[in-house]
Amino acid sequence: MSNASSDARSRPADVAAILVEALPYIRRFAGSIVVVKFGGAALAGSTDPEAALASFAEDVALLRSVGLAPVVVHGGGPQIEELLARLGISSQFQDGHRVTDAETLEIARMVLVGKVNSEIVAAINVHGALAVGLSGFDANLLQVGLRDEQLGYVGNVDAVNPSLLHGLLAQGLIPVVATMGSDLGGQAYNVNADAVAGALAGSLKATRLVMLTDVDGVRSDPADVGSTIPRLRADELDAMVTAGTATGGMVPKARACVAAVRAGVEAAHLLDGTVAHAVLLELFTDSGVGTMVTA
Repeated sequence: MSNASSDARSRPADVAAILVEALPYIRRFAGSIVVVKFGGAALAGSTDPEAALASFAEDVALLRSVGLAPVVVHGGGPQIEELLARLGISSQFQDGHRVTDAETLEIARMVLVGKVNSEIVAAINVHGALAVGLSGFDANLLQVGLRDEQLGYVGNVDAVNPSLLHGLLAQGLIPVVATMGSDLGGQAYNVNADAVAGALAGSLKATRLVMLTDVDGVRSDPADVGSTIPRLRADELDAMVTAGTATGGMVPKARACVAAVRAGVEAAHLLDGTVAHAVLLELFTDSGVGTMVTA
């Protein structure tokens, strides 16, 4: 028998094995809330952003189809940076946060609410009337306070009002949340999407928080692609941040995961969103494809 014929015969068995492996996870997570953070880096880091978005949308629609209740949270840092550059506006950063004046705030709102949010909603809705776009402004979903005067209009999540999300989930819809919010006086702020995802997961009592970025998880050596750690406790991840092993953009993601699991989320996952169907592979297979964080 030729190798080609053998491969052709083995593929159905491989597919069946994957489906059988996924079944207990599907049963276990049925009816549970899963918060999925889709970072701008997951799109910007892909060689084919359209294909990456389509793959992500398929994953989210499938989660909904097999009985989970997904909530999508998204950022858009690279997309904001791209528009600022086109407009000739330079960016300044402090501790990984973009210094945001009034002009930059309006550009961030245009990109996050007007562009990225609508693109994700449209991609999911290719699979049916499933997704609804919203932001932290809607029904006071996110109550935000000033993070640091030197950062300008950059906010921290002070409180979450999840009633709107619960209502949408009860109707079988998929909320897609752009990470902007306002304070009690109505002042708008841009908020770190990792922090929002962690806060929403804790407030919703989600079973899982999934953080998609452009790296394959937490590494013992950030420069070594083969050093990804499959599983960590919250205290171990905290220690890595303190020691400087987790650096750069991984720090807010690590902190969000730790905060979520300590707020009652069963587990948080960090994985590479540029990998096709990474969400399904992480949640529904024994080995997964990223780092899982537990309390």
